[in-house]
Amino acid sequence: MSDLQNSVFLKACRREPVPYTPVWLMRQAGRYMKDYRALREKVPFIELCKNKDLAAEITVTAQRTLGVDAAIIFSDILLIVEPMGLSLNYLKGDGPSIRKTVRSARDVEAIPEIDPEKSLTFVLDAIRLARRSLPPDIPLIGFAGAPFTLASYMIEGGPSKDFEETKKLMYADVGAWKAFMEKIARATALYLDAQIRAGAQAVQIFDSWVGCLEPFEYEEYVLPYTAQVVREIGSKVPVIHFGTGTSAFLELMAKAGGDVIGVDHRIRLDEAWKRIGYDKAIQGNLDPLALCFSREDLLGQVEMILKYAGGRSGHIFNLGHGVLPETPLENVITLVDYVHSMTGKERLHV
Repeated sequence: MSDLQNSVFLKACRREPVPYTPVWLMRQAGRYMKDYRALREKVPFIELCKNKDLAAEITVTAQRTLGVDAAIIFSDILLIVEPMGLSLNYLKGDGPSIRKTVRSARDVEAIPEIDPEKSLTFVLDAIRLARRSLPPDIPLIGFAGAPFTLASYMIEGGPSKDFEETKKLMYADVGAWKAFMEKIARATALYLDAQIRAGAQAVQIFDSWVGCLEPFEYEEYVLPYTAQVVREIGSKVPVIHFGTGTSAFLELMAKAGGDVIGVDHRIRLDEAWKRIGYDKAIQGNLDPLALCFSREDLLGQVEMILKYAGGRSGHIFNLGHGVLPETPLENVITLVDYVHSMTGKERLHV
């Protein structure tokens, strides 16, 4: 445990001085890897998520291949909707699809409270297996979707461009919205707490769709429920709070909570950190598309972000969103090595 607590990633989460800048990447295990694509040809995505041995193996292999400073459990934010009574499918080329959507107060009332220890055991078992297989100084990150992002998926039935049905419920029935978000927040906090007990050293809350909102909508309809999740987790492990399209309300996002605020690539890192406050660590924020650029252009962007970080304690290098499927693996390894070498670590990973 001392090796883990003194790891460069966890020290950065606590804004302690580190010998070099830690780096990990969202979707660091995924479709850009040849072995993963081969596995996906044989096993559907949802079955990979539910197979504890394969999920743990994918998690550990990605960390080992890339040389990153933290692993994140291979899973998906939507797995929690099945115990909440909704059906979940992953359609080839179209992403997740949820039937039996939530559109009314009656639908909200029908959603059961969940016990992650019983209904999401496969995720917790994968965490236990991955933790045992990872090096003793490499932390494991657990994660869940934020209440708004989960609610929007459950209302829309999948990804959405305008979130029309979500905003309809949000405005037309405030009572139903409040009950829905509170129910999701309780389930999410229980789920993350279970992941921590299973062996996660940090957790990340993904608010992937929250950027569709106006600042006043975020403050009124979202902030209290994300804050509820963070509050219920407490100070057991560092909490990373990540959202996309959040430049308009970063201050509010920081107010909602989290030890580390993850920012996307649509804002300069130095500006984002100033607005978030230096009492929080920051994670980000390379454009994922830069990993498809030439080596020279990629490293130029990496240098710029490190310059914006200014050597301040509490920067965790990551992307502004997940690794894209078309990304060359060698570029990802180059990125990790370059961040390490530029900030003080000897190039041990090749």
